[in-house]
Amino acid sequence: MDHLAQAGGLGQVQPPGTDMTSISFRDQLWLNQFPLDRNLVFDYFALSPFYDRTCNNEQLRIRQIHPLDPNHLTKMTGIEYILHEAMEPHLFIIRKQKREGPEKVTVMSAYYVLDGSIYQSPQLYNVIGSRAVRAIYHISEAFSGAASKLEKIGHEVESGKTKPENAAEEPTREKVAENTIDIKEAVRLDQILAGVFRRLPPAPAPPPFPVAAATSSEAVKTEGDVKQEPGVDGQGFAAPEQPALKRVKVE
Repeated sequence: MDHLAQAGGLGQVQPPGTDMTSISFRDQLWLNQFPLDRNLVFDYFALSPFYDRTCNNEQLRIRQIHPLDPNHLTKMTGIEYILHEAMEPHLFIIRKQKREGPEKVTVMSAYYVLDGSIYQSPQLYNVIGSRAVRAIYHISEAFSGAASKLEKIGHEVESGKTKPENAAEEPTREKVAENTIDIKEAVRLDQILAGVFRRLPPAPAPPPFPVAAATSSEAVKTEGDVKQEPGVDGQGFAAPEQPALKRVKVE
């Protein structure tokens, strides 16, 4: 955390909506004198700058009633704190909420006591925004590294083509070492490009098959399907007519 709140700054009520996720609170003297359990954790939380003294829990403390008594809190309206979850003695989660009725509450923020240090839990959209910014940064760095690698490889290839004729040839081992591509970097680049292509819209469907071509293909027939008409040979030529035979009459 950027700042550790001291025990001397007690009772400083922060304006509503103040972001206090950058600070934490810890009172080692109190921790040395009292055990940190579900019965005393709220008294310890009340020492921190996260505590709002205008809440209903403070009114119960003034009346010598346990500040987390649900039987009294449900009968009141306004700002209140509840012990949402406890894993003694290491973790306690305290939730700040606005009560409008016995069964109607609106969660405002959450705090957790971790091994004696009190923190404010960040909002969900802040966590998602931070992760998104970090992911974009790493993706940008990956593309920059890939571009520099490709540029270096292209420069080496061009320099090899324009090498002077009278220059001494380098050993084959050194040439292989210069033109060697890092397999891990190549696989990483392939994974990045594959992820980019998966996010692109699908390719458009191919154009429909022409109707004229389909008609002409149906019109084509094999030799076995063609029926030979009378007077036409297999090659499509008309056969010569045979003269009619005369019948001889025998007497």
